Amino acid sequence: MLRVVKRAVSQIQKCNYSAQALPTAHQSPKVIHSGIFINNEWHKSKSGKTFETVNPSTGKVIAEVQHGAKADIDMAVDAAHEAFRWGSKWRTMDASERGRLLYKLADLIERDSAYIASLETLDNGKPYAHSHGDLSISIKVLRYYAGFADKVHGKVIPVDGNFFAYTRHEPVGVCGQIVPWNFPLMMLAWKIAPALCTGNTIVLKPAEQTPLTALYVAELAKEAGFPAGVLNIVPGFGDAGAALVENNKVDKIAFTGSTEVGKLIQTNSGKYNLKRTTLELGGKSPNIILGDVDVKVAVENAHHAIFFNAGQVCSAGARTYVEDKIYDEFVEKSVERAKKRVVGNPFDPKTEQGPQIDETQLNKILGMIKEGEQQGAKLVHGGKRHGCEGYFIEPTVFANVQDDNIIARDEIFGPVQQILRFKDLDELIERANNTSYGLGSAVFSNDINKVNYITQGLRAGTVWVNCYNVFAAQSPFGGYKDSGFGRELSEYGLQQYTEVKAVVQAVPAKNS
Repeated sequence: MLRVVKRAVSQIQKCNYSAQALPTAHQSPKVIHSGIFINNEWHKSKSGKTFETVNPSTGKVIAEVQHGAKADIDMAVDAAHEAFRWGSKWRTMDASERGRLLYKLADLIERDSAYIASLETLDNGKPYAHSHGDLSISIKVLRYYAGFADKVHGKVIPVDGNFFAYTRHEPVGVCGQIVPWNFPLMMLAWKIAPALCTGNTIVLKPAEQTPLTALYVAELAKEAGFPAGVLNIVPGFGDAGAALVENNKVDKIAFTGSTEVGKLIQTNSGKYNLKRTTLELGGKSPNIILGDVDVKVAVENAHHAIFFNAGQVCSAGARTYVEDKIYDEFVEKSVERAKKRVVGNPFDPKTEQGPQIDETQLNKILGMIKEGEQQGAKLVHGGKRHGCEGYFIEPTVFANVQDDNIIARDEIFGPVQQILRFKDLDELIERANNTSYGLGSAVFSNDINKVNYITQGLRAGTVWVNCYNVFAAQSPFGGYKDSGFGRELSEYGLQQYTEVKAVVQAVPAKNS
């Protein structure tokens, strides 16, 4: 079992990608597309308005992007609705051909990988190696669902009586998809791949902070050969998202983002027509470290669990529960590791952590750090802004955290580790579950019996064992409770994009 834990650390190190293994980054990638993509054509906003997208590493404007609003969303929905019309090119296309188009899109993203990953780093601020890692996962997801395109089917059912019955799995229709800023390209792939695989049409709204890679992929979809109206992308703010949710020609909404917004979407998606919804929302995930582990190995895994992507991960291992007998050593080594974490220019191969996404998020995190101190948690490292340019925060570690502290209850979405002490397993499970969230969780131990006991007790959509933040196209992802419902990735992800139709046919009598 110890070898498994050490292999997990090796995998984390591989995820950092050596500079030699990556294509050379474009230090200043040119912004090629900043418009609204509808019906395979580029448009300006109906209002004539634009908005700025900003480099979070510098706070400087990258480009002006067309500001989509209700009129633009309605136009995109009409295009998607027409493309989904019975008898259209998309609806009559062979399923295997849909798969071929997804394979082609994956190939085109791979062809332009250095540019796309560089654009992601410019717009989002994550290290270039991490952007390229997101891109690699995105390609795998597209190819995974491309292979499924002609394998989505129903069953023949032996019903009572003289009848022939079978089911068909048919596309839901027009899908409104709203993706977040923390993994812009990867979340786009997670959303569009199963929807296109099953024959739906899409209107996607990228986050206003990070629209650039989605817009570039839109042009690649056209190059791949997707028919007009099948994939439409409208950059904009919350009003654009609200218009998508309220449009009665939209059959389904898929949203990844905050629980607060997710609840609004769930409420509003039934106002005009009863839309199917899938929601992947916030988290406050417990990361449990038992006393039998190699402390150095566990510290590295726990460090990765919370600080990856500058803590801007919905399933981040935010609450680090450490068994009493190794607690002090764990805290000491966690501080040592945090001190070594390299924060800075995301295009520098040595950088482990880039900036927070914007000044609003920066100030929110700093405010929660201050409140954590005021409530009695012990700040043992960090807690301040890093540098004077961009939106960087020092890797921050809190010890002696109590379950009722705000930093242990509320999602911080930043590079802030909270280390809590425990003694008893049953008490631990109860504390770990004492949250409105239920997205991720993890257990680190060499005792398989304890691992299995804790795994069964945790109420979360994912339990990682001796690893963290492992995502694969073949494994489902989603949450319990206020972390949302529905699953993305894997074969389970297909269920969110199909309707099941029963066909019951009378069989003629033998002599008729």
